[in-house]
Amino acid sequence: MKLFDLTGKSAVVVGGAGGLGQAIAQGLAEAGAKVLISSRKEESLRKAREEIKAAANVDVYYAAADATDEKQVISLLEEAKSKLGGRIDILVNAQGFNKKQDALEFDIETFRQMLDANITSFMITAKHFGRHFKENGYGKIINLSSVRGKIATKGPGNAGYCATKGAVDMLTKQLASELGPFGITVNAIGPNITATPMMVSIFEKRAADAGVDVETYLKQQGEGNPLRRMGTPEDIVGTAVFLAAPASDFMTGNILYPDGGLTAIG
Repeated sequence: MKLFDLTGKSAVVVGGAGGLGQAIAQGLAEAGAKVLISSRKEESLRKAREEIKAAANVDVYYAAADATDEKQVISLLEEAKSKLGGRIDILVNAQGFNKKQDALEFDIETFRQMLDANITSFMITAKHFGRHFKENGYGKIINLSSVRGKIATKGPGNAGYCATKGAVDMLTKQLASELGPFGITVNAIGPNITATPMMVSIFEKRAADAGVDVETYLKQQGEGNPLRRMGTPEDIVGTAVFLAAPASDFMTGNILYPDGGLTAIG
């Protein structure tokens, strides 16, 4: 058995148009899977597809959909089946966002939007792709969580994010319990803050506010980890390929932390 070979498998990466989702989609395609990426904006999907093609010489399909809308998720599943040959084997939930606000000032409408994007959408996709997996007697669901589902931040601003990632972790465990008898594994990835292309402008602003250059800022951000560096998208991709591959067929209900060791000391 080729433990890390995804040849012949088909994957859908929701939230695959940027950041970690795009990196994971590229990694799955490089491992041999046929991949479809999805997010709300078609323009972003086209750009991500071109970047993946340029970086790795692999092609991916795409389909625009809002994962918080159940009807659109149903349509996404059908479109993915059509484009990928009738069968999906792997679902990656990498969608969501973070809006930092102090707890005592948190805008509740924003909090509700975060719940919808960061957790309700995971349940919707798991429901409908899970039904498809049950029919096939096989499937892999990989949820993108965070170290913040396990440990809180020292400073303010992350009440919404931590709450939703904690919910992702427990949803992952419950889905693993319910779907295991159907041959479906459900696991999650909990990275630390990661230097994705989407974060560049944010890091630049934070570095400027701190009066240092970006390289110094990134180094400082990693000093609290045992490995003494900030994570990169590549650090997360390997974990995703493992959870998508036969190597993890007897693993379910777990949250894996490619976090530089933060959760070991946090």
